[in-house]
Amino acid sequence: MGNLTFYAVYSLMEPQDFKLYRHIYFTCFFILYVLILFLNIWLSVVIVLERALHEPMYIFLCNLCINDLFGAAGFYPKFLHDLLMDSYVIPSYMCAFQAFVIYSYVMCEYCTLAVMAYDRNVAICRPLDYHSKLNKYSCCLLLGLSWIVPFCLMLIAVLTTNRLTVCKNHIDKLYCDNWSMVKLTCESTVTKNICGFLVISLYLGVVFVIIVSYITLVVACKASLECRRKFWQTCVPHVLSLINFTVAILFDTMYARYGSNDVHVSLRNFLALEMLIVPPLFNPIIYGLKLKEIRKKVLKSCTVGIV
Repeated sequence: MGNLTFYAVYSLMEPQDFKLYRHIYFTCFFILYVLILFLNIWLSVVIVLERALHEPMYIFLCNLCINDLFGAAGFYPKFLHDLLMDSYVIPSYMCAFQAFVIYSYVMCEYCTLAVMAYDRNVAICRPLDYHSKLNKYSCCLLLGLSWIVPFCLMLIAVLTTNRLTVCKNHIDKLYCDNWSMVKLTCESTVTKNICGFLVISLYLGVVFVIIVSYITLVVACKASLECRRKFWQTCVPHVLSLINFTVAILFDTMYARYGSNDVHVSLRNFLALEMLIVPPLFNPIIYGLKLKEIRKKVLKSCTVGIV
């Protein structure tokens, strides 16, 4: 125990070829963050202000946009600050907070996609029960659970990680995550491993439920042209979001635990950042273009703005 040190500050990975492309990195990520803010805030404001969009499907979509803003806020400001100041260090408490925000965002994204899948399942398979099953009370309950469960799980994970004694201070990643912090300790990580696998299993179960829900929808839509039209218009964006997000999370999780140095650092960084780039940027675009009612209201707001 005498050789162990408490590190108040951790160092993060420096982007490859940073010295050569510093200003390019900063400009690209700054523009990306501004686009994420603009698109998600715009779509959320349109949904909030248009009474015609005060339906469960659009309210859940608004929640998805708010969650994307929350996740982006956990990464981009810190990363842009690091690029600007050429300083890749982070206090241990801020590292824990960043891990909490980013992985709460990940879990909340899955919960919201599950809620949206349930919404579409009821709307297409049991349309007569739609307003009774998805009333104001049930919508509030589903939205509350989609935030409370991730927050509680990540708060427990981060607090227990912070109790570990660390003997290293470098995180080989562009941002902090819980497992990278666990790997800095010289203590036994068996308990953390078990807890991690339980959480992963829980969310794989959520993915399985979503997939089963969409399979049920596909089967139900075979007999009706109207149902197929609804599925194509409202469910395909959900499926694309789910596939993209799951691939990114699986790679990030598996690499963090079992990764090899043979994976090129650029590919590793891209796949680690993909969940923080693609969903927040493309969710509002995909849903805004694909959902007819939202497309009409967005175009209307654009026309009013121009006039």
